[in-house]
Amino acid sequence: MKAEYDLSAGKRGAVLSSKGKTRITIWLDDDVLSAFRERAEADNIGYQTLINQALRTSLASAQPLDEGQIRKIIREAMQANQSSAA
Repeated sequence: MKAEYDLSAGKRGAVLSSKGKTRITIWLDDDVLSAFRERAEADNIGYQTLINQALRTSLASAQPLDEGQIRKIIREAMQANQSSAA
């Protein structure tokens, strides 16, 4: 190990920049994360890559919601919230 290192040419920030990607923090249920990690290990792929692929697939197949569907989703969520509060 050297006594001194010249860091004058060093740059701050990420060591590897990923164009087209953004680092975020996200909370996932433990069982969901475990399932993605298990599948990723079986497929020899990173679990974050697998989650990204799943999200892309979901976005590609998602149909826009109409007013009735939105109302139904909100109604069900409100009923579930009221039931858990009771």
